[in-house]
Amino acid sequence: MPRMTAHRTALAAALVTPFLLPLWAAGPAQAHGAPTDPVSRAYACSPDGGSNAQSAACRAAVAANGAPFTFWDNLRVSDVNGRDRQVIPDGKLCSGGLPAYKGLDLARSDWPSTTLTRGATLTMKYASTIPHTGTFKLYLTKPGYDPTKPLTWSELPEKPFASVKDPALTSGAYRITAKLPSDRTGHQVLYTIWQNSSTTDTYYSCSDVVFGAARSGTSGSSSGSAASGNNAGGGSKSASSSPTATPSPRTTPSRTAGAAATPRQESTAPDSTPVASTSTAGSGPSAPMLAGGAAAVLVLTGGAALALRLRRR
Repeated sequence: MPRMTAHRTALAAALVTPFLLPLWAAGPAQAHGAPTDPVSRAYACSPDGGSNAQSAACRAAVAANGAPFTFWDNLRVSDVNGRDRQVIPDGKLCSGGLPAYKGLDLARSDWPSTTLTRGATLTMKYASTIPHTGTFKLYLTKPGYDPTKPLTWSELPEKPFASVKDPALTSGAYRITAKLPSDRTGHQVLYTIWQNSSTTDTYYSCSDVVFGAARSGTSGSSSGSAASGNNAGGGSKSASSSPTATPSPRTTPSRTAGAAATPRQESTAPDSTPVASTSTAGSGPSAPMLAGGAAAVLVLTGGAALALRLRRR
């Protein structure tokens, strides 16, 4: 009898294991993320962007896009490996060269923006879901930048004004602190590149910012929080408002990596289809992760029941 019981238990395990292997063998989870303070164009114009999404610039961006920016945290290109200026074309820096985000490249001066103090300390809030290693590089357009012209690499300095490696993910966001240049005035673009080292993806984002006069005798101030409504460091708030909680980034299933020399054109189909947004600020993990977890629970439950039934025979 013990030999027969062992045989039946082994049979149940053999039946269950093939269903569990695809879940265990899945590749690394995608990071996903974008700045919410200073508010990025993708987030401001998304269904989660609050009143910003109703601005003239955002309405024009969605119209040009042909679909809403539901997946505002998924603007990523694979296999760039630091060759940003070779891979991402001029005039398409804000979209990363991805057709599903082309509306973000519109050259106009009325994008939702965040007011900053030049020479002060910026604390960027970069919303994300899963901790990943990588380097954040922050650039500011050069003095004299004209927002009514397409953004090109020549408008950005060769070197970032700040570079932060492997910051901690806390409360759903990376918080990146950096000293702002003191020679910028008026409308500028804060361009952020997040090159993952734990995945092959690089994320791109444009945040429109407006600089006022330098603040004398101040050790630092953070950006006006267009995403959270905070003014923790004394910087001026953006005139536009957004949800008060740190949003939980929207996620999509992993996509096939594109060619190393060009952006992943073929991988953007899921983002180009209008999707009804049902998430709220502070929502939970991504749908693929939940689906995988549910599948695992069902398979394990079924396997256990099968094993128990065989042992009772």
